[in-house]
Amino acid sequence: MHPHTNDPASRTPAAGVVTQTVEVRPTSQASKTTPTRSIPFGRPMIGDAEREAVMEVLSGPTLTHGPQVRQFEAAFAEFTKAPHAVATSSCTAALHLAYMFLDLGPQDEVIMPAQTHIATAHAVQLCGARCVFVDSEAETGNLDLDQLEAAITSRTKAICVVHYLGLPVDMQRVLTIAHRHDLFVIEDCALAVGATLDDVHVGLHGDVGCFSFYPVKHITTAEGGMLITRRRDVADAAATQRAFGIDRNIVSDRPTPGEYDVVHLGNNYRMTELGAAIGLVQMGRLGDFLAARRANYEALGAGLASIDEISMLRSTHGRFRSSYYGLALVLRDPVMSKRPQIMTSLKHRGVGCSVYYPRPVPHMSYYRRRYGFADNSFPVASRLSAASITLPVGPHLVREDVQYIVASVKDAIAAVR
Repeated sequence: MHPHTNDPASRTPAAGVVTQTVEVRPTSQASKTTPTRSIPFGRPMIGDAEREAVMEVLSGPTLTHGPQVRQFEAAFAEFTKAPHAVATSSCTAALHLAYMFLDLGPQDEVIMPAQTHIATAHAVQLCGARCVFVDSEAETGNLDLDQLEAAITSRTKAICVVHYLGLPVDMQRVLTIAHRHDLFVIEDCALAVGATLDDVHVGLHGDVGCFSFYPVKHITTAEGGMLITRRRDVADAAATQRAFGIDRNIVSDRPTPGEYDVVHLGNNYRMTELGAAIGLVQMGRLGDFLAARRANYEALGAGLASIDEISMLRSTHGRFRSSYYGLALVLRDPVMSKRPQIMTSLKHRGVGCSVYYPRPVPHMSYYRRRYGFADNSFPVASRLSAASITLPVGPHLVREDVQYIVASVKDAIAAVR
């Protein structure tokens, strides 16, 4: 299916290309104005090609265990240079499959960043194992590697790193520590499609990498995920356990109809043919998506650089190539306490924004009850939760959107000085 289409909703706006004239006039009454633009934080870039691909699947007899999933796995493996790729129903499912491979139990621990999506921890908790949280680096938001080795105990089974907002963790340091202690390494790449370290795609430095195709991610399959690995044993186990642990999931592979065996404990973590068909078209557009994200990120960062009240987390630098999921600005005192007013002002101006994440995982109610962490634990992660605002850079933005976001942020901060 050819990715190009004449449907305007499916086109990737090229950052820097003028598509309309917009006069942006900041006002101190920004929160009371009628927005002149509507800029969501993210939206799926779906067009005629994706819709046609779905209809083609619906016109046939196969909705699961079919060729679309296999082709999508092959396309993602080719893009990342992964020897093995296993499509799943979500990134959470991919993470859970990685931990099922390790046969985690109540006596095991997994080290992970405190600042991450709740799914990172839930996948461990679902196995009955214990999460060991580590604070963040102030400069990148990633797990603080200076604190990593001190968190290792005799019960540690694995290290899970998260490439925060798509900026790679220094995997060489992680692997040095992991090899010294014979630990499995999982890379949570939910926001990191297209990110590389030393020209190697994230997810291929450790033992396994897990990706998300949620609607506002770099590409989408409506819902879905992918596990990539260099290890055939991990890939084979994941491919079996994503479908109940059955040894013959494709009917044509069964010598006698209805005959199969269950060789592992498994779950129903399969990706559908419909999602994979969307994903295949999206893979054909991924290069344009990533280029637009980078251009929008750089333009937005340049426009915000003169604001004294903010700092920005580091993105691409040297060996580290970001996926440009979003631009996180961190409010300095005294405007840090005014974040709710700033975000409300942006909302009223039609600028979508978000927080990654509203609080560190160990401060979420479930984990606080389970582990009993104090309010003053994980101070860097806590500050990121309390003081950061993540702005959109997705391919749905055009140049005027970026200009409007810059003006809106400046106006919102000026109003609370």
